[in-house]
Amino acid sequence: GRSSWEPRTGSRNSSLNQFLKIYHNHCVFYMFVFSAVVERRGIMLPPSRRDFVSLTVSESGSYTNSKQWRRQSCWRKWKQLSRLQRSLILFTLMLLLLFLVFLFLSAESRLEAVREAFRHAWKGYKNFAWGHDELKPISKSYGEWFGLGLTLIDALDTMWILGLKEEFAEARQWVAKELSFDKNVDVNLFESTIRILGSLLSTYHLTGDSLFLEKAKDIGSRLMPAFNTASKIPYSDVNIGKGTAHPPQWTSDSSVAEVTSIQLEFRELSRLTGDPKYKLAVMEVMKQVHKLDGKQDGLVPMFINTNNGLFTHQGMYTLGARADSYYEYLLKQWIQGGKTEKEFLDDYLQAVEGVKKNLLKKSTPSGLAFVGELSHGHFSPKMDHLVCFLPGTLALGAHYGLPADHMELAKQLMETCYQMYAQMETGLSPEIAHFNMHEGSTQDVDVKIADRHNLLRPETVESLFYLYRFTKDKKYQQWGWEILQNFNKYTRVPTGGYTSINNVRDPASPNPRDKMESFFLGETLKYFYLLFSEDPNLISLDKYVFNTEAHPLPIWPQSE
Repeated sequence: GRSSWEPRTGSRNSSLNQFLKIYHNHCVFYMFVFSAVVERRGIMLPPSRRDFVSLTVSESGSYTNSKQWRRQSCWRKWKQLSRLQRSLILFTLMLLLLFLVFLFLSAESRLEAVREAFRHAWKGYKNFAWGHDELKPISKSYGEWFGLGLTLIDALDTMWILGLKEEFAEARQWVAKELSFDKNVDVNLFESTIRILGSLLSTYHLTGDSLFLEKAKDIGSRLMPAFNTASKIPYSDVNIGKGTAHPPQWTSDSSVAEVTSIQLEFRELSRLTGDPKYKLAVMEVMKQVHKLDGKQDGLVPMFINTNNGLFTHQGMYTLGARADSYYEYLLKQWIQGGKTEKEFLDDYLQAVEGVKKNLLKKSTPSGLAFVGELSHGHFSPKMDHLVCFLPGTLALGAHYGLPADHMELAKQLMETCYQMYAQMETGLSPEIAHFNMHEGSTQDVDVKIADRHNLLRPETVESLFYLYRFTKDKKYQQWGWEILQNFNKYTRVPTGGYTSINNVRDPASPNPRDKMESFFLGETLKYFYLLFSEDPNLISLDKYVFNTEAHPLPIWPQSE
C-alpha cells in the first residue's frame, strides 16, 4: 500500500507531488543501502533504531535469498532514478567527502603550524641559549634565573606530545649528561616545583623513562628545606646546593598562591617514591590555610607569614597574581585524589560563590562579565590576564559534576578573555586590563600604559582548550587560531624564537622586550596543540590533571 506520507492523487500542486515522489524514492533507496551496510558490517543497532531495519531469518537459504533480493532491489531503485537525480546524489556525496577532507586537512594544518612554531622557537633556543634558562631572541643570547636549563626542562613533555622525536632526543641527552642540581644556587620553591619537578614527573609518566623520575627525586629532595619553618609554611627560596632556605630579602611573607600551588607535584612524588614526607609537608600547608581567619566568602588574602603562619595584607582579594593558582589547585587536588578529599571541594565551591558575590561584574557598553579585585571593601575593575585561567578551571569542574552554572560562567568569562585580545590593535592581550563600568562608555576595555605588555602567556589558550574539549564549539578553535597568527605576526623573531612585547596597542611598533619565557614552550604552544587536536584521548582529562605549568599528572585510582 501507499506510504502514509505519499502525496494523494489529484493534489492541486503537481510540482510538490513530483518532489515528494522523488524524495520518497531517495528515502527508500537510502533505507535499502543502510540496511545492506548494517548487515554487511555486523552492526548491532540500539533498540530505538532497530525498527527501521527488520529482518526475519528462518534458515540459511532464506537469509541468502533475502540478501540477494535487497542487493537487486537497491540496484533497481538506483537504475529507476533519472540521470539528474543520480547526478544530484553523487554531487551531494562528493561535496560531503570534500567537506570532510577539508576539515581533516584544516585540523592537520593547524597542528603542523604549532609544530612549526615550536621548531622555530627551539631553533633560537638551541642556537643561542642551549642549556641556559631563557632565550633572548633579539640579542641572540640568553638569560639565567636558576642556571638549570629551565626552558629545556619545561618543554620536555611538550615535545613528546607534539611528536617532535628528534628535538626530544637531543633534550633527553642533555638531561642525562649535563643536568645537575648539585649547584650553589637559590631557586624559587614555587617556580622550581611547577616548571622543573612538574615537567620531570609528567615526562616520566608519558615516556616511562626512569631517567626523568630519578631527576625528579633529586630536585624534590633538594627543595624540602623550604618547609623547615616554625609555622610549616614554606620559605619562598631554597639553595639546592647548600640545603638552606630563606624568605625574600624584603619580607618574611610568602605569597599564598606559591605555597598552595605545589601540592599536585609533591603529592605525586610521594606516590611514586613511597616516601610520605613530600605529601605530608604540602598537606600541612593546606590544612593551615583551610582553617585560617581572614578569608571573605572563601576568598584568601595574597600573602602569608612564614613565622606565624597567618595571613598578612588582609582585606585584599584577587584572582590574579599571588592568589590565582590557590583556587585552581583546590579543584585539581580533589580531582587528582580521585574526588575523595571533600575539604578541597568544599573550599573550592565556597570560593566560586565568593567570586560571584564580590568580584564578578559586567562592563559597559557590551556587558562583558569580568572578575575584578577587592581592597578593603573597595572594588577595582582591574583584571590580570592571569585570571583567564578561570574559565578553563570552571569548565573542568563542571565536567566533573559541579553545578551547571559553572559552565555558563566559564563561557561568559571565555568571551571576555577573547575580547581582551580582539579589542587590541595587535590582537594580543595586555598583561592587565581595566573594564569600564560607567554609563556612556564607548569601549569595554581600557589599558594603562604600564600594563600594555604581552609576555606570551598561556592562560587564555589554556581555557580555550578546556572549553573546546568539553563543548566541541568550533569558535574556540577559531579564536585560538587568530591568537596564534597574531603571535606569529608580532612576536616571532626571524632568526629563531619568539619575544614578549611592550605595547599591544601599537602594531607598527610593538617594541620587543627580548625575552622568551620558558612557559611559552612549556604551556602556551602545548595548549595550542591540544586545542587544535580532535583526539579526546590526547591527554584525556579523565585520566590526567594539568599542573599550573601545563604538565599533565595522572589522576589517582580511588583505591589509593
